[in-house]
Amino acid sequence: MGSLNFMDNALSKSIAEHITEQIITGVLKPGEKLVELIYAEEYGTSRAPVREAIYLLAKEGLVERIPRKGAIVKEYTENEIYDLLEIRNMLENMAMERIKKHGIDQILLREMKQQLTEMKEIENIHSYTQLNHLFHTCLIKMSKSETIKNMYSQLGWPLLRIQSLSFSNGNNIEKSISEHEIIFQLLVDQNMNELTAVLQKHNLDVISSIQKMLN
Repeated sequence: MGSLNFMDNALSKSIAEHITEQIITGVLKPGEKLVELIYAEEYGTSRAPVREAIYLLAKEGLVERIPRKGAIVKEYTENEIYDLLEIRNMLENMAMERIKKHGIDQILLREMKQQLTEMKEIENIHSYTQLNHLFHTCLIKMSKSETIKNMYSQLGWPLLRIQSLSFSNGNNIEKSISEHEIIFQLLVDQNMNELTAVLQKHNLDVISSIQKMLN
């Protein structure tokens, strides 16, 4: 029985990852209904693991379950989008203050260098969004604050989805790469005051880009 539960959990996670990718890449649109039978047939399983996958996605904030209607891809209000981006901005500002106190982690800096190299080479918006998120997560980890790290991780997939929306707009990826190069170099130079200002402007520009898309 335990083995069966483990297999169901693994399958549910696999289905959840598949649906997540469909949402982040825009295959599934906001407000679109998730049909359990389609995924059950695709994976050759009953609806139970699909329901569990949808439950997991609801916890992550990607899916909304509506009584008597089923599950749909969550539609974020303008206020929710701005709140997510502003909370991210606040947490990264807090992280910068901690980095000034604790210093720069050279191991994380090397990770950021590798991520930046990959960001320059990649063309897929979904993959770029994930690398961008990893780059910023390294900054958060440098804070050495478990509270900041935990709060940032709770932004999770909804933040990735919003960032993906931003990067789908015109030349935003090219602009993003240029700004991340500056952020990385300021870290290398340990120019923390200028880095704080650049990071603040970088995050505010993302909010501005999203505002233009929504208005």
